[in-house]
This record gives sequence, C-alpha cells and structure tokens, in this order.
Amino acid sequence: MGRVGSCYDDAVAESFFASLKAEIGTKVWATRAEARRAVFAHINYYNGNRLHSTVRLRTPYEARVCYRPPVALAA
Repeated sequence: MGRVGSCYDDAVAESFFASLKAEIGTKVWATRAEARRAVFAHINYYNGNRLHSTVRLRTPYEARVCYRPPVALAA
C-alpha cells in the first residue's frame, strides 16, 4: 500500500473485497464460525476455480504453480 498514484496502491485488494461482497453478499450470519466458513469457501473458489484474465485465463493457483522467475545469465 502506498500513496495515491503509486504502483503499490491497494487496487488488487480492493478488487478482491469487491468480488467477495458481490458474491457472498453483506448478510448478517448467526455466528462468527458461519461467516468464516462463507469467506473461506469463497477464497477456495477464488483461488482454485475462478479464471483471471491477468494471468492468461488461469486460476491464481495454476499461475502460482506454473510461475518460473526469469533467469539472469552471468556475464
């Protein structure tokens, strides 16, 4: 998180929480445990099933598993 206009702004977090609110709603759960279950079920879906255009239409899990950092060759 950084200042306005910084490349470290919280756009990714805001996007995630917006989709969380849209998909599980803003209802009031009877217990804290029920709310936690709903949030963790959404996170499981979000990371394991939902395709993201920013990672070439793969799930975040697939993108993380397939990621290979660039190799710098020594001169």
